[in-house]
Amino acid sequence: MKKEIISKLHSSFELAVNQNEDVEFWFARDLQILLGYAQWRNFLLVIDKAKTACTNAKQEVLDHFAEVSKMVDVGSGAKREIDDIILTRYACYLIAQNGDPKKDEIAFAMNYFAVQTRKQELLEQRLKEWERLQAREKLTLSEKELSGLIFQKGIDNVGFGRIRSKGDQALFGGKTTSDMKAKLGVPDNRPLADFLSTITIKAKDFANELTNVNIRKSDLTSETDITKEHVKNNTDVRGLLLKSGIKPENLPAEEDLKKIERKVKAEDKKLLKDTKKLKK
Repeated sequence: MKKEIISKLHSSFELAVNQNEDVEFWFARDLQILLGYAQWRNFLLVIDKAKTACTNAKQEVLDHFAEVSKMVDVGSGAKREIDDIILTRYACYLIAQNGDPKKDEIAFAMNYFAVQTRKQELLEQRLKEWERLQAREKLTLSEKELSGLIFQKGIDNVGFGRIRSKGDQALFGGKTTSDMKAKLGVPDNRPLADFLSTITIKAKDFANELTNVNIRKSDLTSETDITKEHVKNNTDVRGLLLKSGIKPENLPAEEDLKKIERKVKAEDKKLLKDTKKLKK
């Protein structure tokens, strides 16, 4: 997510915060706009899912969601009463979790409400980590799909390993998976992808997706043909990176994604512990 988008969203979300004594809260009508929902009735469906998630987490819904009514201006000095819901930080987080994470507003909200800090630079770091985790999860899915297609063709795990290794070699300019592990200091028993940059993880995922599509479209069956296809796709993706001045084999190692995953989960647990409940 671009820094200017983060800055704009951060300002908007900060303006929506309310405080009653020591309890932070947000109005659902305000959150609806922040998350890009045009219709209140559609947003209520997301809130209902969040309430279910709250119950599943063994939390009292009324501690985090409180229905209220308020008067709003409708023009020419007239006012009318509308329904609204007061939400704790935890409630807002659950709502964001049930939105579409591909939307910038939702991705930002998931991280904004998950951490207690209001500092933009810390949120930017959290968003970078979250984006890398999302990219890694998507790569895992495309690799599972690729292995499934390959096994359907009668190729075993050893064959799949050869195909994936040849793909890596094409992406990293001739360097094998083992070469890259040694270069980046990756332990032998850990996946290389857990230490790659976000752009490289996405590159590997894109090459996998292209291979998956073309295995089906061209009904590729032999290890030789599938390897050729996978090498071509990784070579093409490498070409796109090189046009942008990026040599994936020269990018430094990133922090172990397992550590980041543990940190994010710990922050999510701390959110519930630190959230002040709504007063009855």
